[in-house]
Amino acid sequence: MTTHLDDDLSVGGVGTEPSPTRPRATPAIDLLEGRRLLRRLPGDGPDRPFEAFTLTPVGATIGAEITGVDLSATLTPAVREEIHRALLEWKVLFFPDQDMTSAAQRSFGLLWGELETNPMLEQGDDASIVRFAKGGDAPQTFENIWHVDTSFRPEPAMGAVLRMITTPPSGGDTLWADMAAAYDNLSDEVRARIDGAHAVHDMVPGFARFLDPDRLDRLQDRFPPVTHPVVRTHPETGRRTLFVNSSFTTRIVGMERTESDALLRHLYAQAHVPEYQVRHRWVEGTVAFWDNRATQHYAVGDYHPHPRVAERVAIAGDRPF
Repeated sequence: MTTHLDDDLSVGGVGTEPSPTRPRATPAIDLLEGRRLLRRLPGDGPDRPFEAFTLTPVGATIGAEITGVDLSATLTPAVREEIHRALLEWKVLFFPDQDMTSAAQRSFGLLWGELETNPMLEQGDDASIVRFAKGGDAPQTFENIWHVDTSFRPEPAMGAVLRMITTPPSGGDTLWADMAAAYDNLSDEVRARIDGAHAVHDMVPGFARFLDPDRLDRLQDRFPPVTHPVVRTHPETGRRTLFVNSSFTTRIVGMERTESDALLRHLYAQAHVPEYQVRHRWVEGTVAFWDNRATQHYAVGDYHPHPRVAERVAIAGDRPF
């Protein structure tokens, strides 16, 4: 089954042939049954074993659990390098049973570079620590949308480390999507339309829902819209990854609005494909470390009124190319 998207269709909807008066639809949209290309590594070489810990895959191309390493301890350069290699290969890593403080989490993040601060979100004990305290009388969650952290910055976050403190009795999972796999499975026609294209990323759509107008205006001055490639090249693996997200990407530069909207809806829909995803059921004390250059994520908001508390540090990145 092949479907088409145009300006009248919702994400993943089944379309009809466009009329001559409608904007050009995305041809041969890639929401197809059958086998998908699932490449975890950029090359065809064999997996290299890990010596410093035990790694257990969770998904086909994305997600692995690591045991046998204490993240609160001082890590040797060799252990740090093996964790980094695992991150590049698996995109998101899960470390269960970690007895970690906020200070230790911050120190771990600093092994990968300078930490971001995010004035839009509640802070923990340090300006670089974001605290997500949801449920009960806490503010409603707004993370239940597929997004890339801080893609509205000129240099979006390289990665993030999330430490789970309190879990609800059920629900509150997080999903990650492998955006290299999403790109690999686009049709040649769609790739031809987006390779070399740029899109606008704006903080307003993601944060206007829960910031008062005066604060939003001040933050707009600090974080004006930026443009990034629709398809970015991962600076370490060389993989081509789809780099638009429904939280912050607003339009494709140089396209008519209706055509841009239709194409973006299609590109956003790729994160919804289960073959590209891993879903994590949280346990208190688990730490997740993900590559923000290669993934999108979605925090499921199905646990109200029970509490869910986590802290995150984000590692500063570089300008996408």
